[in-house]
Amino acid sequence: MDKKEQQLQQFVRENKGKIMTSNEGVKVSNDEDSLKAGDRGPTLIEDFLFREKMAHFDRERIPERVVHARGYGAYGEFELYESLEELTMAKFLNDPAVKTPLFIRFSQVAGSRGVNETNRDVRGFATKFYTEEGNFDLVGNNIPVFFIQDSIKFPDLIHAVKPEPNNEIPQGQTAHDTFWDFIANNQESAHMAMWIMSDRTIPRSFRMMQGFGVHAFRFVNKHGKSRFVKFHIKPVLGLRSLIWDEAQKLGGADADYHRRDLWENIEHGNYAEYELGIQVLEESDEFKFDFDILDSTKLWPEEDVPVRMIGKITLNRNVDNVFAETEQVALHPGNIVRGIDFTNDPLLQGRLFSYSDTQFYRVGTNHQELPINRPICPFHNNQRDGASRYIIDKDRIAYHKNSLADNTPYTVPGSKGGFVTYPSLVDGRKMRETAESFEDHFSQARMFWNSMTPVEKEHIMQAFSFELGKVQSVSVRQQVVNMLGHISSELATVVATALGVEVPKVQESQVKKSSPALSLFNTKLSPKTLKVGVILESGFNGRETNYLLEQWKKVGLQPVVVHDELGVVKGTDGVELKVDQSFLTGSPLLYDGLYIGVSPNANENFLWKTKAFVIDTYNHFKPIGASEAAAPILESLGILGKPGVLVDQNPQTFSKEFIEAMTIQRFWQRM
Repeated sequence: MDKKEQQLQQFVRENKGKIMTSNEGVKVSNDEDSLKAGDRGPTLIEDFLFREKMAHFDRERIPERVVHARGYGAYGEFELYESLEELTMAKFLNDPAVKTPLFIRFSQVAGSRGVNETNRDVRGFATKFYTEEGNFDLVGNNIPVFFIQDSIKFPDLIHAVKPEPNNEIPQGQTAHDTFWDFIANNQESAHMAMWIMSDRTIPRSFRMMQGFGVHAFRFVNKHGKSRFVKFHIKPVLGLRSLIWDEAQKLGGADADYHRRDLWENIEHGNYAEYELGIQVLEESDEFKFDFDILDSTKLWPEEDVPVRMIGKITLNRNVDNVFAETEQVALHPGNIVRGIDFTNDPLLQGRLFSYSDTQFYRVGTNHQELPINRPICPFHNNQRDGASRYIIDKDRIAYHKNSLADNTPYTVPGSKGGFVTYPSLVDGRKMRETAESFEDHFSQARMFWNSMTPVEKEHIMQAFSFELGKVQSVSVRQQVVNMLGHISSELATVVATALGVEVPKVQESQVKKSSPALSLFNTKLSPKTLKVGVILESGFNGRETNYLLEQWKKVGLQPVVVHDELGVVKGTDGVELKVDQSFLTGSPLLYDGLYIGVSPNANENFLWKTKAFVIDTYNHFKPIGASEAAAPILESLGILGKPGVLVDQNPQTFSKEFIEAMTIQRFWQRM
């Protein structure tokens, strides 16, 4: 049990087996009937038990976040690979023997708390490290760049992306006029637009999604030397995404798809694992690139500034109460520890105010005292009172400097561990202007396009065509297509044709550079925790099926037995398997591949349902395996022998081939 978990235990209340009382400790004799004047009379205002219960219920919700409202989190730990003492004074990055507790909240930017989880949207990837020197919050996204360069435009961006105020439509989506009007008229968003139209914004799961700190921060070592740094979080399972048709259907099949995936896998011991990485730039290299390293609409190409993996993140414990922990967690990019500092990134600078201001409004004056937000190290200061204060300060002295308490709590000089801001040089006239080095909006957007595989480019073209096809204003459509023309003539031509607008006659970016790290196809993949829907009819080959399931489980695949009814399904050789899902409660959308243990002699209704599962799986390019007896079913659908469609003629060989197919995951050759 780590220090954070130990700290939380004092706030955990177990209600099972306990008698019911009011919040003041009065034992309750009846919690089903309010106090009335006669059994059919009016309820009496003196019923203090009713008043307490109802008044608390009326206040159970707090304002949802303006952005990142839909979120889900889990606890874990960070283990450092080797000391980074040469780069930073941050203690949790100096000692590999120390395991640092943490909490990660995954989220969606645009939608409300009730939006489904597979919408196309930017995902938040926010991490609170409970270090021995205080909390460090890495409040990032699953995309390394952002829409805007200066935070003063953030309210405009969010007003544009949110449901349109005249009818509050659409919910949690970017496919509408005001969003694309904003993009067309704020072309610093061109690079981000390419990312959000890629498969990055429809991830397969939180466990298979990258995280980025987005901004340039500073590392400062004990000698006072500063370097620029960017943070990366890479999933051990590799990067995987949904496809658009699949994502849309999943929203109906399971609106809680991502949180359910995270919750169930942690409960089953399939802990989510990531590696924390950093890109480091010497201060002397600040101006050596053809972009400004402090511009949050730009990334540092990994080929130019390699990512150094510095430690492992493991999410290994679910929350006990989503509201108390995930909803009340207060994340803030201004929560840093000594050895980490800020840069002049104008988007970061604005967030340093906005995030703390939001938490004061949402959660309250003393939100830092809540169990989920408390640091694990002692904290003392002269801040007092305010709403919902937990701490009982018994001292009469609440000011600094003082003599009555020997000037305590006392400050700590930087030489003994106190935080000291890095003395970066600030020089310039006061002005409201954008730096000239921030004015190139298309070079990295073109680099992103150059880095995509043909399949990814096809998906991006389809995404733009779909999103802009939902835009009613022809003028806005044309403006966005004109913007795309600066990125890629091919992209702009395809989208313009689909939308019925003019192909733009603008100068296409001449950037030839690509960055392989940007493609989802350049990732190390693993079959671990992927789900295999196993459709079985009564009388299936028991021995062979048992063998296959055992082999798949050894490599981490998760078979899900599907049958017409719940209960058990009986096969040959006395084998009985528990049915996990029926055709009604299951869905091919929920599985990463399918195995068919059904013969063509099954009843017509069973065959029809089986074929429906196979067709969806095939159309989503996923692996399909079948027993030899089931081969005629695949043949009748015209898919026998197609890429990723395998028939079991030898269990040993088939098992290995199917595992390989599950690892590949998508067979784009079917396109």
